[in-house]
Amino acid sequence: NTKAQCEGRRAEKKEQIRSLKRKLKTEEYKDIDERHRRKMIEYETTTIAVEDLEKYHSALDKALLRYHGMKIADINKIIRELWTLTYKGEDIANIKLESGQEKGSRAARSYNYRVVMTKGGAELDMRGRCSAGQRVLASIVIRLALAETFCLNCGVMCLDEPTTNLDYANKRGLAVALAQIIANRASQTNFQLVVITHDEEFVTMMKNELSAHSGFSMPERYFQVSREEGSDGKHYSKIHAIDWDEL
Repeated sequence: NTKAQCEGRRAEKKEQIRSLKRKLKTEEYKDIDERHRRKMIEYETTTIAVEDLEKYHSALDKALLRYHGMKIADINKIIRELWTLTYKGEDIANIKLESGQEKGSRAARSYNYRVVMTKGGAELDMRGRCSAGQRVLASIVIRLALAETFCLNCGVMCLDEPTTNLDYANKRGLAVALAQIIANRASQTNFQLVVITHDEEFVTMMKNELSAHSGFSMPERYFQVSREEGSDGKHYSKIHAIDWDEL
């Protein structure tokens, strides 16, 4: 009986072997060793490529963080110079930009920027702690610093009503800063500063401050936009070119 059982199991195993051999000859398993070899090569190559990309991504991420830090430092340097030049009050020694990185994956990284002022030796968020004039001046100074840092090849800067809420001293400080920027960028062929204002006193300040600089040509005229009534009873905007000497 034991022998018969062994013979039976042996015959069963032989049949399984024949079945597997027939299966290996089907289209599904044809050249399976070669196909397996190729897939293993693809897998190993992909694994190596993913590891390399992770290294490159990490290096790029660190480089961007360093670049971001360098640019913030450049912007804050210009902000400090412009603030010292323009702000005539004594309560705020300096302002600067600070950025806080939000938590999250590297792919979704973002930054929260805030304006910080140095007041009485302490650093405080400027939001909610300054006057309207200080906010306006800080906004203009920061925009000028951003333009100086990032827009050297884009020479057009436009300021719309920059003297809103500014007192006489800070208005004059702004005129000094703008005149200095114009003088420094005079050699740039595509540089143009457009100021839109109702403040004729500020225009006069700009003229006087520009006259104090040398090495560039003074603007020949400024343009005055007025609203006049036509013969048909309708009102039209008119642009008049006015010589600087008429100020």
